Formats: sequence, C-alpha cells, structure tokens
Amino acid sequence: MTTLFQQSKDASLSLALLSQNTIDQVLIAVADKAIACTEDILAANAKDLSRMDPANPMYDRLKLTAERIAGIAADTRNVASLPSPLGKVLKHTVLPNGLDLKRVSVPFGVIGIVYEARPNVTFDVFALCLKAGSACILKGGKDADDSNRAIVEIIKSVLRDFNIDENAITLMPATHEATAELLHANGYVDLVIPRGSKRLINFVRQEASVPVIETGAGVCHAYFDKDGDLPKGAKIINNAKTRRVSVCNALDCTLIHEDRLADLPALCAPLTESNVVIYADTPALAALSGSYPAELLKEATEETYGTEFQAYAMAIKCVNSADEAIRHIRQFGSGHSECIITENRATADKFLAQVDAACVYHNAPTSFTDGAQFGLGAEIGISTQKLHARGPMALEEICTYKWIIEGDGQTRPK
Repeated sequence: MTTLFQQSKDASLSLALLSQNTIDQVLIAVADKAIACTEDILAANAKDLSRMDPANPMYDRLKLTAERIAGIAADTRNVASLPSPLGKVLKHTVLPNGLDLKRVSVPFGVIGIVYEARPNVTFDVFALCLKAGSACILKGGKDADDSNRAIVEIIKSVLRDFNIDENAITLMPATHEATAELLHANGYVDLVIPRGSKRLINFVRQEASVPVIETGAGVCHAYFDKDGDLPKGAKIINNAKTRRVSVCNALDCTLIHEDRLADLPALCAPLTESNVVIYADTPALAALSGSYPAELLKEATEETYGTEFQAYAMAIKCVNSADEAIRHIRQFGSGHSECIITENRATADKFLAQVDAACVYHNAPTSFTDGAQFGLGAEIGISTQKLHARGPMALEEICTYKWIIEGDGQTRPK
C-alpha cells in the first residue's frame, strides 16, 4: 500500500504543473467517454446489482442507468465550466515594515474518500479533486466494486491520452484492511472524507490518524409549527421525504405542534402516493388512525427517533412548542439539514438561530441541501462538522491555503 500512497503523492505534485485549460479538457473528455462507454459501465453495474437484494435501501444508490450516467457526465462538464478555486488571493496586506503578505488558495494534495455503494461518487470525486488540483485515493465498498473499477479505468484511460500521471486517481481494494491502511497513511494522505452511513463515519472518525472531515449521515427533521401553512407544509414534507429516499438530505422525522394535530391527516395525505410507512407517537397515531392507510401506520418505539431511514418510512412526533422541537432536534439530529414550516417570523428566526445544523431551512424542504442546488457545482459531500468546512463541500471547500510573503531584505529585530 505504501507504494500506492507514494504514487498518489507524486501524482499530486505533477498536477500543480497542469494548466486550467488542460484540466477542463480532461474533464470534458471523461464526460464524453462516460457516455461512449455507457454499456460497459452498466454491464459492470449489473454484476454489482445482482449481488444486492433490491429491497436493500442501498440498491437505489448503487443502481446506474443510462439517464443517470448522462446526468453524471453533465455534472462533470459543469465542473469543467466552473472557475478554478486555486490561486485566489483570500487576504492581502502590506505590513509597516514593507513585507507583502498574501493568503492564497492551494490544493490539499492527496484526498482520500471512503464511501459505500455509490458509484457516481467515483466520477464526482475525481472531477472535483482534479479541478482543485488534488490527487484522490478512493476506497469504495465491495457492493460497488465492479462499477467502480470500470469507471476508474475509463478515467485512467483519459489521463493516459493526455499524458497525465494516471495515479491522479487510485482505487484501493474493497477490503477492511485497505480502509485501515488509508486511515493511517500519515505523510501521504492529507485529508480523508467518509461518505456513507453513520456507522461508517463513526468508524473513520475514531480510527483515522490522518485529518478527517465528516460527511454523509443525515437525520433530517421538519417542524410544522402552530402557525404553519397547511398546503405549503404538505408539499414541503412530501418533497423532502419522497423525492429520493436513499440520499442524506431525505426527511426522517416530522415534528408537529400539538395545536395542529387535526391537520396531520391532510399534512400526510400526499405521502400515501408513495406508500410511506409512518412511525407515530401516541397523539400522532390517534390523529392519523382512520385516515392514513392502516397497513402503513405503526407505533413509534424508542429506536424510531434518530433513525436515518433511507427508505419510504418516516417518524412523526407531537411537540408542545418550538422550544420542544428544537430540543428534540438537538438530541436526535445529525447536524445535517433541518427545517421549520411557519408563517410566524419570530418563531422562524428563533429556530434558524438555535438549531445547530449545517443547513437550516424556513418554508423549504431539506432536499435542497446539495452543492449543485446551491450553485456550487458538484460536491464531495455534506460536511456535518464545524472544522474547516460545513455544508456542501464543493471546489472551494476541498482547497486549503498558504501564506506567501514577499520581502526585500527585511529582518526581524531581536
């Protein structure tokens, strides 16, 4: 493994010599080749899918289609069209002694990504890392190994066509041992970003000796306040829950003010079209009984709250105030995305100020937490921590900076 890590380190140094025009041409070529090799990618993906139960919540994340590959290619082209995040002067000052100080954005160097059954991440990470001047080392899950290897070979073939070191992207073996090696690759890997389940993220955070930025786990809430607009709330909750259930910004728990329990059946009615299973506490269960399909209605347990369902399932809890909703989110949220539905400006402002999450919404669904939706292009993930970057990690967030000091013989007094 040390050889792989050294090769990635060497490749990262060579990337610094590439022009932005060359990088953009490579990304466009990768997008074109992804389209041209769609059948090859789908054939590899079919092997992975054959080993997974379609009922597994990860199945949708694993599955590639011609349409999804076209979308991935479009995202890659979009990254090519974005301005370079490198070489930006973030701060500039001249000291009284004449020293000229600039803080300039630069690549991290080598970025490691640990992820699960999401082969689209392979394209996304390469595009973003190359645009940001870093080499990437990928540790995908065994569930997507055939897909990942087909994708990486396509990318490497394009790099060879441009006479660029193909070790700018490295796919490690899909083993636990490889993960451990990556997490302890001090001196070679500058940053590791885990993307996946809470269990995976916790493992990486606890085991790594290289710097880590946590992304991925999303236990997302929507609070329907006593002053919430019913049609607006029903639309927001349905979109947040059902747009795509396997992603980290999908809604997991709806909190409803006790004064609005009578509106709960109407609030949840759109969810029946997607057969969403609801796990409700006692007041919510009583309010929904007789109106929501009985086969989709279940009683909540101690394990219900704080669960990231990644499926057509959602928890509901009745609260007596915005304060109780905020306390519940503080206890069970993951710091990803939370929303309040209310027409009361003061209540909204309190929620926005006191809820501690990367993205906090007022009268909009958590499904918007996405780098492209924020106008940032593709993303590596959603950071749920506060160190270095928070929220969508796009191009600027996967760069660091250094100070450049220009002098003319000044010396520091003793």
